[in-house]
Parts: sequence; C-alpha cells; structure tokens
Amino acid sequence: MTKYILGIDSGTTSVRSFVIDEAGSVVGFGQQELTQHYPRAGWIEHDPKQILASQLEVMRAALRSAEVTPADIAAAGITNQRETALVWEKSTGEPIYNAIVWASRQTVDVVEKWVAEGIGGLIEERTGLIPDAYYSASKIRWILDRVAGAQERAERGELLAGTIDTWLMWNMTGGESFVTDVSNGSRTMMMNLKTLDWDEELLGHYGIPRSMLAKILPSDAHFGDLESSFGAPIPIGSDLGDQQAGLFGQAAFEQGQCKMTYGTAGVLNINCGTEPQRIPGLTPSVGWTVQGKTSYEIEGVLFAQGKTMQWLRDDLQLIHAAPDSEWYAGQVKSTDGVYLVPAFTGLSAPTWDPYARAAIIGISNATTRLHIIRAAVESMVYQTRDMVEAATVDNAVTIPELRVDGGAVKNNLLCQMQADILGIPVIRPKNHEATIFGAMLLAGLSSGVYGSLDDLSNMWAVERVFEPEMSRDEADGLYAGWVAARELTKGWTKKLPQQG
Repeated sequence: MTKYILGIDSGTTSVRSFVIDEAGSVVGFGQQELTQHYPRAGWIEHDPKQILASQLEVMRAALRSAEVTPADIAAAGITNQRETALVWEKSTGEPIYNAIVWASRQTVDVVEKWVAEGIGGLIEERTGLIPDAYYSASKIRWILDRVAGAQERAERGELLAGTIDTWLMWNMTGGESFVTDVSNGSRTMMMNLKTLDWDEELLGHYGIPRSMLAKILPSDAHFGDLESSFGAPIPIGSDLGDQQAGLFGQAAFEQGQCKMTYGTAGVLNINCGTEPQRIPGLTPSVGWTVQGKTSYEIEGVLFAQGKTMQWLRDDLQLIHAAPDSEWYAGQVKSTDGVYLVPAFTGLSAPTWDPYARAAIIGISNATTRLHIIRAAVESMVYQTRDMVEAATVDNAVTIPELRVDGGAVKNNLLCQMQADILGIPVIRPKNHEATIFGAMLLAGLSSGVYGSLDDLSNMWAVERVFEPEMSRDEADGLYAGWVAARELTKGWTKKLPQQG
C-alpha cells in the first residue's frame, strides 16, 4: 500500500500544501496568497486568523487533488516563516494583535533599548544572534507594550505567544500541542544555543514570562495529531523553520554543505556540524535535531530577493510576472553601471543596518527599464556574494559549490550570473521546492516511510550545473561597483529630518 506524506508550508506571501507519495512525487497541491498589511512605512503584519483558515483550506485542497483520505497519510510535516510572532488568548484562541512579520521594522526601538541597557553582548553570547528587530523576541515585547493590559495578563498565564508553527499546531490539534522545534526556537532571540531551551536570564531582561512560550522539541518529534475534522487523525512528524527545511531538503546533511534559497527573502545556510560557529555578520542557529543529533548552521538572511521582483511587478509595473525578468534582463548585455540596492526595510546580513534604504544608483539618460530590471536580478547575485565573502573570510568556511532553490532559480540568467560572480559552480536540483520537501521528507523519516538520511540523500538529484564563465577581474570589478552602491545607502533614514 502506497504511503503518503502531507506538507504544510506557511510562507510570507502565501500558504501551500503538498501531498507526496513515498517516491517523492507530488500528487496533490493547494495554495492561497496572504494579505500583507502595512500600517505604517516599514511595518508588515499578517492576520493570524487568515493564516490559519487559508492553511486549513489548502491542506484540504491538496488532499482532494491527490484523491487520498487523511487515513492514507503516514505523517504531516510543517515548515513556516520563522521569526514572525504573535500573541493570543489561551482561553479563546483570539489573537490580541496581528502577527508581526519577520521583515517588519516596527520594533527597532525595542532592540535599541535592550542594547542601550547593555545586554547586546549577552544576546549574542546566548543565542548566537545579532540583536535586531528581525527576531521574534522584540515583536512579542512590542505587542505586550502596545496592547492595554497585555503584560499583566501574560504574567497571570492568560496569554500565549509563538511563531507561526506554534500557532498552527496549537489550533490544528485543538489546543493540545503547544510546541515548537529547536530550529524555530533558535530564531527567536530567546533560545540558548547550547541548552536548546529558553534562556531564563534573557527572558527576565525582556520581561517575557516563560509561561507564554511553547515547549521546544526535536525537529523529528511527534508534535501532535491534526484534529479529526480531517476525518482521521494525522500525526505531525516534523517541524522545521523554512530555511533549515531548505537545507535539509537539499540533502546538506554533512558539515560544509550549503544552499542558497531565493524566496521572498534570500537565505544562505551552511551546515557547520555539531557545534555552533560564529562568523561576524552571519548568525549561528540550530539546523535541526534529528535522530538524537543536533546539527548547527551558519546563516545569512537577505530581506529582499523575490520581494524585489514583486516590487517591480506590483508597484513599478515594469514586468507582468516575476519569471518575465529573465527575458527582459537578457535584452541588455549589462546594466551600464546601474545598481539597485533593495534595502527597502534596511540592510540585513552581513552589514546589518536598519537605517539603510533602497536606492537605484548610476542612472543616466540612457537608462531604460531593461537596465533597471537587470539591476534587480543582479542585486540578488551581489547580495549572495556579500554573505559568501563574510563566510569565507580568513578561511572560516570553505564553499566549493552552491546548491540553490526557490522560485527564482528557474531563471537561467540569475544562476549563471551567480556562478560568474562567485567563481564557483551553482547547482540547481531537479526539485526546486527544497523547503517544503525538507519538512515532508523529515516527516517521512520520523514516521518510518524512509529508513535513513542516506535514503533521503539518494532522492536528491541534479538538474543543471552552472559553471563560472566570467573572468575573475570582470566579476570582481562588477562586485566592487555593488559594494560602493551599497555603502551609499547606509544610515539613510538617520540623515533625514524627523517626520511629524
């Protein structure tokens, strides 16, 4: 009898669900876009109820399109946008505020206050993370500060807080499972990298009661069973943050293996083995705990990758659809010196400047929309090199090849340019959906559908290898122009008069 696995993918711009058979073939799929809320410039929020309702609907759609019943599902695996956080009532399940999205900058002041109080070093020491509004802790603190009576209610045990995986599992199990995993916990700025548990001292500084927070489990734990509304209980066999899921889905199980995901954000993840490794500008996090073994990763996050293409499409209307960017960019041989620095909500890894803002630099009266579109594509390439440069300085890490995934890797121009600028092969697998497949394959492993990590490695296959073709002098010259443009954007909002 064929065994099936259900995938639950709660992303930033959409929620999706897949059903695969044990050979890894997709037999069912569902997807819905999420509404993005922008209350103020730099703020990004989601409606938690929409996330839940949409996720349940696409799961049912995937089961219908696969023509399978919940009883046919061996296990479900969940992956999610990670640092996004929310607070809800324990008794009613009602959110007390919107979910604050990972990329939102509305909590910058919270983090600055913590740093000014002298705990920046403690945060880095305990969590491995560079203090930033990106992470969940400041978002929870902000909600507790802004919603009347929330702090008092939290201290009385009336409120719960968590990342999106926790919110979904709490609801989907009828409130039975209040849990997360080590990969998601490590991205909150609250979990101790060594103990793999919430850090009591940091929680005290933050004023976040531990009772608000979920139990942290290994990534291949039994996280509970989906409610019988599906017709039969479905065991949740894995939980992974989306980028760690991508690393797992790329079969990067060995130290030194790495991947780059070109999604709404761009993320470089490098498996660094059984001990966390600290590199300036990048962050050590937990990759996963699987079969009793914890693997750590080094990570760099770019706030705007696919988001840049969405901006070209929706706001500037320079392209009709993101895939069109390859054709348009290919109509010109270069940008003619134009650089687009997509620091819409600041610069992230490895430079970390919340006050930077986006800019298009080098425009002349000969510049056309084709040059700007190509500059947008190239910005993804240059930002990736920023992180690779940080990772490999002083031979901290060796990166002989780059495995890539995400929607943008269908763009051959992007992949070839990436190989050229880095000077290493770029490997595109047959399966571009590494993130959701990482969660599903881990669920299959934990439930016995697969026997070992070797079985999963054998399922990973190469579609195309992009070898460097550009001379190093030319590549380095183009990258030097990018660095100069990037530096011009730093601290921009600090240079402006205060807006009333």
